Amino acid sequence: MASEVGKVASLWRYPVKSMQGEELSESELSQHGLLGDRVYALIDVAEGKAASAKNPVKWPTLFGCKALFSEQPKKGAAPPAVKITLHDGSTTSSPARDCHQILSNALKRTVILAVADRGWMSGVHTALPPTWTGMAEQYWPDVDGLDRRDTVTDFTLPRGTFFDGATVHLITLATLITLHRVYPKGRFEPQRFRPNILVATPEDVQGFVEQSWIGKTVKIGEVQLAITGSTGRCVMTTLAQGDLPKDNGILRTAVQQNEGNVGVYAQVVQGGTVKRGDRVQVL
Repeated sequence: MASEVGKVASLWRYPVKSMQGEELSESELSQHGLLGDRVYALIDVAEGKAASAKNPVKWPTLFGCKALFSEQPKKGAAPPAVKITLHDGSTTSSPARDCHQILSNALKRTVILAVADRGWMSGVHTALPPTWTGMAEQYWPDVDGLDRRDTVTDFTLPRGTFFDGATVHLITLATLITLHRVYPKGRFEPQRFRPNILVATPEDVQGFVEQSWIGKTVKIGEVQLAITGSTGRCVMTTLAQGDLPKDNGILRTAVQQNEGNVGVYAQVVQGGTVKRGDRVQVL
């Protein structure tokens, strides 16, 4: 029997990989996750890798950029143009002829803005091979309990996408509250963890409740999600963004309390529309 575990508190979409995104009141979900999520990314021309704030030494200002769609994405249509506000407050957009140059100047590396569409890749101005499989880099900070420390490693993106792992990421308020109780000085706000779906759990629920959903199906309205595993956290959770300060204690607390896992990954079994306030059930 289905067990109700909470309600959708908020939905988040990130039009450009590793940039700040936008909060939504509702979204269509398909096999590629929330419609328009991480449909764009910057490609480092010199190395052929996707730019990622997981390596803040190479990309120190990337996470300070914010991306918004010029109009709502439509199912089955090409992704709409995206407007990018850079870390210094200046702006550009994907249709602009000097978009690549502006982004390259701001990030101090030569990049192109690429789009993922229905599993194949193309550059906004420069085409990439359809079989292109993306690579990105991750810096492992010097935190006890991580698999690696103070080093940079490469990782492979799922073919034809700009996702790091699964297409959907869920977190519960219970998890964020649990971490904050352990480390009260830390601001464990959803933006630090970049979820797609934040689930508001009942006030009496404590602990990392979503870990118990792994291997099960979560139902939200007409949508069904297969929960595939824990979301291991990285240096991005510690970085400053907006009014959130840099705080290494965020990741350190996650490692100490839950082996570095905050939230869970999911795949879409049945698509549909999810809205803020929808009931979340575990089947």
